[in-house]
Amino acid sequence: MKAIILAGGLGERLKPLTIETPKPLLPIRGKPIVERCIENLKKNGINEIILSIGYKAEKIIDYFGNGDGWGIKLVYNVEKELLGTGGAVKDIVKKFGIVDNFVLVWGDNLADFDIKGMIEEHLENKGMITMSLTEREDVENFGVASLIGNKLTGFVEKPKREEAPSKLINAGAFIVNPKVLGILPEGKSNIERECFSIVAKEGKVYGFEHKGYWYPTDTLEKYNFAEEDIGKYAG
Repeated sequence: MKAIILAGGLGERLKPLTIETPKPLLPIRGKPIVERCIENLKKNGINEIILSIGYKAEKIIDYFGNGDGWGIKLVYNVEKELLGTGGAVKDIVKKFGIVDNFVLVWGDNLADFDIKGMIEEHLENKGMITMSLTEREDVENFGVASLIGNKLTGFVEKPKREEAPSKLINAGAFIVNPKVLGILPEGKSNIERECFSIVAKEGKVYGFEHKGYWYPTDTLEKYNFAEEDIGKYAG
């Protein structure tokens, strides 16, 4: 199974760190964020990866090359224009001729996702999307999953803690059947709002609870916390 890592953002909220260094190459304990993502995919048996990049793309390509150093086949999608998560994924699937289920990962989260387990459940459930969910106490800062059993019915945006339907939020890793992308418009789109949320209402999205560590790194505060805290789990 192929994997797509979306890592094309400008990293505006991580300035000044991203003035010279693209966000995917920012180090956490000496190792770039997206390298940790690649290593976890490899650990889960994913050897073909499409890395979608934009800002300072040449630095990322120089670092990873064709992926030989990591024992994978790595190819790049260099975003000429920002198409949002939906537009980027739809463009990649078309460009690289992906017709089977694929793994999709946000490149700015640090997590030891059980991708093998997600794939197994996705195939068993015969759903269209399997979404990783992680538990948070501070649900008022996130979109919180509503579920019936392990089926997602939607998300409640930033609810009060006492009104939240669960403590589970989108962790940023998915198994996707490419057929669902037909729902997206051409050009720029948001895959969560304009695809996943709609397919969830049809009963075709399943949740998979992520039990390991999970760190978002999209702001300086979150990045610095990840740098400090991840030592409890990984070097």
